[in-house]
Amino acid sequence: MVFTRQIELYLEADCDVRDITSQVEQAVLDSGMTAGLATVFCPGATGGVTTIEYEAGAVSDLREVLNELIPCNRDYQHHRRWGDDNGASHVRAALIGPSLTVPFVERRLTLGMWQQIIFINFDTRPRSRQVIIQVMGE
Repeated sequence: MVFTRQIELYLEADCDVRDITSQVEQAVLDSGMTAGLATVFCPGATGGVTTIEYEAGAVSDLREVLNELIPCNRDYQHHRRWGDDNGASHVRAALIGPSLTVPFVERRLTLGMWQQIIFINFDTRPRSRQVIIQVMGE
């Protein structure tokens, strides 16, 4: 059995992070399934999905490390080709990845105690983003 839900998020620019754990939990509950996999997917090339302990310090650390590893002010080939400014956004999204799959048992995600599912907008402008949650199981 497969259940699909789409959610809409509005995020600010430059690594705005949103905790979407509750929306994924609700999709699992609404699916009526008791065990399986919940996949979270971001269509688009400048967003990412991962897990983190969603608290101000860890989120700030994530942003800081991404800025150190993939600085925005670098001369990206993407900028030259398309005349835009979001080359770092694409590289960050490629490294974090567009999806995450979490098993669920007895209608509950098997996340660790301090682990939340987050969506990150890496783009250089605020955006409305779609996130697809697909629940598969029995």
